[in-house]
Order: sequence, then structure tokens, then C-alpha cells
Amino acid sequence: MARLIVAVIFLLMSIVQAAAQDAPAPTAKVDELIKLLQDPEVQAWLESRKAESAPVAAASPSASPLSEWELSTRNRVDGIFAAFPRIFPEVAAAAARTRADALGHGYAPVFVIFIGLILLGAAAEALFRRYLATRFSSAPLAASFLPVAVFAAAMAIVFFAVAWPPLARIVLLTYLIAFVAYRCLAVVVGLAATNEPISRRIRIFLGALLFAVATATLGPPLGVSPAVSAAIAYCFSALLLLLALEGLWNATASTPVRRMVLSLCLLGIWVLWCLGLKGLFWIGIYVLVLPPVLRSVGRTAEGIVAARSGAKPNDARTVLASRGSRAIIVLLAVGWLAAVWSFGPDTLVNRNPTVAAICFGLLKSVIVILLADFVWHLLRAFIDRKMEETTEDAIGAPAALARASRLRTLLPIFRNVLAVAVLVIACLIVLAQLGVEIGPLIAGAGIFGVALGFGSQTLVKDVISGVFYMFDDAFRVGEYIQAKNYKGTVEGFSLRSVRLRHHRGPVFTVPFGELGAVENMSRDWVIDKFRISVAYNTDINKARKITKTIGADLQADPEIGPLFLQPLKMKGVEEFGDYGIVLSFAMTTVPGQQTFIRRKAYAMIREAFQQNGIEFAQPTVQVGGDDKGGGAAAVTAVRQTQAKHQIEG
Repeated sequence: MARLIVAVIFLLMSIVQAAAQDAPAPTAKVDELIKLLQDPEVQAWLESRKAESAPVAAASPSASPLSEWELSTRNRVDGIFAAFPRIFPEVAAAAARTRADALGHGYAPVFVIFIGLILLGAAAEALFRRYLATRFSSAPLAASFLPVAVFAAAMAIVFFAVAWPPLARIVLLTYLIAFVAYRCLAVVVGLAATNEPISRRIRIFLGALLFAVATATLGPPLGVSPAVSAAIAYCFSALLLLLALEGLWNATASTPVRRMVLSLCLLGIWVLWCLGLKGLFWIGIYVLVLPPVLRSVGRTAEGIVAARSGAKPNDARTVLASRGSRAIIVLLAVGWLAAVWSFGPDTLVNRNPTVAAICFGLLKSVIVILLADFVWHLLRAFIDRKMEETTEDAIGAPAALARASRLRTLLPIFRNVLAVAVLVIACLIVLAQLGVEIGPLIAGAGIFGVALGFGSQTLVKDVISGVFYMFDDAFRVGEYIQAKNYKGTVEGFSLRSVRLRHHRGPVFTVPFGELGAVENMSRDWVIDKFRISVAYNTDINKARKITKTIGADLQADPEIGPLFLQPLKMKGVEEFGDYGIVLSFAMTTVPGQQTFIRRKAYAMIREAFQQNGIEFAQPTVQVGGDDKGGGAAAVTAVRQTQAKHQIEG
């Protein structure tokens, strides 16, 4: 009741104010009302009523951004559906205005002019293909795009040389741009797609899309209402959805389940566009379209570079072409998505500053990840190419072999370190773009590193020991080493251990901290020494000459000769044995081949000594006297001597 009285009083005040402006007021009643309002009790009562109603007004919740968006979307969709019956009348009226504008200025209808410009451009393109296209046959990319450029240039010259009527000018310009864009995209599809049915359907879809965009864009300049323009866009979107579904079900070889899932995804993306969620719409488009597009573009770029320069997959030019083309496409997609969000003030992203900061931070993070990926692939291609070069140079001078072996050892470790560094830097920059303070993270990582160092001293010891082994060039991949009880060929490294392959097959994974002193048996050169026992009546000079001849024959051998650094020589008499003279031999070979050469030398020495009457020492026992146990003692002595030789051997 009190609120009703207050409302009546304010209504009377408004009536009084309106009456004072429009007609002569009854002064007596007005004066009485003014005196009533000036009464202190009435004013106190009004103030109390105002204080009671204030909390109620404050308690009424304001509309949330989500509810505002829902209300605006509902109103927009209702307006578009109400505009469907007006599509044909307004489009016909716009076409009539455009035709009247062209005819009123003495020109042909716009459609006729458009066809004439297309024919003119096609004639110029035909002349170019007939007389000049052969000069660019060695460049497939230029040969594909230059005719389209000539086509567009011929139409542009005529278009800008004539002063067209206003409406005809905007219609011609819009549809000509759409047609040239379609030609360019058709060339790209032809270069990237290998399946002709899919390529044809993609071209049809792109043509319908560009025509729809051009038609919807011409609505406001031609006087079509925004609601009708939006309704036209909705009709074209439904047509594009049907074309996409038809291509999905008829031109792809995927399973029915996959087709159904993709169909539902396409339907969901179309619903997002209809609801005005342009950002989510483009994200959905990118999720479906970008992966195959990036693969096709990458393969096409690699093929073009390989055809032009014969570059290998890990060549810098191939990486620049492949990764660069993919990065350009992703950057264009990110830029378009940022433009959609920036020029859409009514989107959910721009309604909340926090959401806007996170979304734009994600877009910046995509750019950072692209740059990191680009840098990493360039560095990896460089390192892989160097490793291939070292593998190809594996046969050559000892210095070149040593350098190649050292590079094969260090480059994989360097590649892993670079991968970790690029990953960490990219992650920190991404977190910074998302609004995360990375200063405390770096400080915390430092403290955690110190704590980890104290808690895992053995791990730190292994890592640091490995670093110094690499600096000292103690061993390389492919070398045979021995350290404490471990020996074998070095197969690879990690940050904390080395992997050794024993000559009998087992693999040892040894932490660097446990290696200690390393005996490298494969570095630079090897001096191999061996002994042979001959009879006491052997001619030493004759044996020396025979050995010299054998050394010359070994060096002349095409397989064994390159492995020698110094030929086989007989050093002389090493000692007088129990049954003959012990001769000492030596040779200097490349590491790892001494055993193979020694076996070959053994066979040649045995054959040569037998042919020249040189006998090898053999255990002999002379038994004499009447001692009956002498024979048994002699046999025992022979067996002991044989066992001793076996142990020493």
C-alpha cells in the first residue's frame, strides 16, 4: 500500500510537470501539492520508503554475460527466420536496382559485363599459354599460377580503365575477386590432391563457398536488409553442409563409423556457426581441415624442392619449404581467428577480460610453438646431415676417420641437449603468454635443482663424469675399450651411462662414474706382437728373409694392404725355449683389424716355413739308462710342460 502511494505521488508530480509545460496549471491545487510535499513529516516518510526500496533494487541480480549472449542470439535467430520470406523480394529488388543503374548509364546488364570480362581474361590467358608458357615449364609452381595472374591482370586493366556505375562497380568487383580467388585455390588443390574425385568435390565446395561469401557481402551495398543478408548466408551454409556431407560419404574410403563421427562433427560445426560462435566454429574447422591440409602442403613443397634441386629430406632447403609452408598456413589460420575475435565485440571472448586474455595468449602460444618447431627441425636436419656426411667419410685418412668418429659420438648428445633446451624455452614462453609469472618458476627450479643435486650425488657424478669424458675424447662410438671389469665396443651414450657390446655378445650399460681409467684399444694405431718357436737348427737370417717376403705380400694384398701402417717384421730371437728358439714378430695396423691380419700371417708363415725346410719346435723327450721310472717321469714332464704352455697361451 505504501509503495502504491509513493507511485501515485511520483505520477502526480510527473503529470504536474507535463501539465506545466503543455497547459495552464490550476495554481491553487499546485500550491497545495507543493506545500504537502514540503511538509517535514511527508519528506521523512518518503525518505524511509526510499531506504526500504533501495536494498530490493540492489538485490536484483544483473544479467550475466551468458544470459545476455543467449538473449541476443535468440533475438538474432528469430529475426533471421522471420526474414526468410523476404529473401526473394529483396534480392529481386536489388537485382533490378543494379540492372537499372547499369542501363541508366548506357551500359549492358551487369551479368553481360561480367561474362565479357571473364572472356577477355580467358583470351589473355590462352595467348599466354600458347606463346609464353613453355618458358616456365621447368618451374611447375610458376607454370601453374602465372596463367591465373595473366587472367586476373587482363580483367583488372579493363575494369579499372572504365568508369562503371556505382552499383555495377561494386557487384563486378566482388564477383571478380571471388572468381580469381577460386582459380587460385583450384590450382592449389590440383597441386596438392592426388585423388581426382576428391579434388573435383573440393573445387565445387570452394566455388559454392566463394559465391556465397560474395553474395552475402553484397547485401548491404545493394540495399538488402541485414536480416535478409543473414538469412541468405544461412541458406548457403546449409548448401555447403550438404556438399561436405556428400563428399564425405561418396568420395572417401573411411569406415562407416568414422564417416558418422565426421558427419556429426560437421553438423556440430554448422550449429556453432548458426549460433554466432565464430571462434569455436573456426577452431572446429581447423581441427578437421588443418591436419590433412598441412600434410598435403608439406608433401607438395618437399616434392617441388626435390624436383628443382634434388635436395634430400634432411636438407635445409627441404625443411624450409616443408615446415615454412605449414607454418604460413597455421599463422594465417591463427591470424584469421584473432581477427574474428577482435572484430566481434559481442562474442563471449570479448565479454570477459580473463577469457579474452587466455584465448589470445593461446593464439600467441601457437606462434611460439611454430617457431620452436621450425628452429628444432632446422637444427635436427643440420645435425642429421652432418652425421650422414661422417658416415660417408668413414673410409679415408686416419685424421678424417678420427674426426668422423668423434662427430658421430658428440652429435647425438648435442642433438638431445638442443631438443631439451628448445622444449624448455618454448614452454616458458608459452606460460608467460598465458599470464603465468615464470620468474618464481625459474627460481623454484633452481632451488629444486640444488636439492636434487644434494639428494642424488651419484647421478650428478655420472653426468659430470660423462661430460669430462666427452671433453677428453676418451672414447668414441665404435671403439673397443676396457675399464675395470668392463670391456666392449662402444655402441652409444646417454646422459649418465655408456653402452658397451662385449665381443661375445653381452651388452654392458655402465654409468660414467664407475668407468674410472679407460683403456682405449681402437685409437689411432695398434702394434701387434706374437711369437713362434722353431727348431734350434733354424737359419735365423733365412727366417727373417722369409718373414720380410710375407710382409711384402700382405701389403700387396688389396684387402689387407690398406690396413697396414707398418709391415710385418721379425724382430729377432726373443729367448731360448725348452724345445726351440722363440722368434718375435711385430706389425702396426689400424685399430680393430690386428687379429684378422695375425691369422692371415700365421697361415702364410706356416706354409712358407714348411716349404723352406724350417721346422717348428716340438716337445721331445729322451729316455736312457736303466731307470725303470724314467719313462713315466718323462711323460709327466711333457704333460706338465704342455699344461704350462696352455696356461701361458
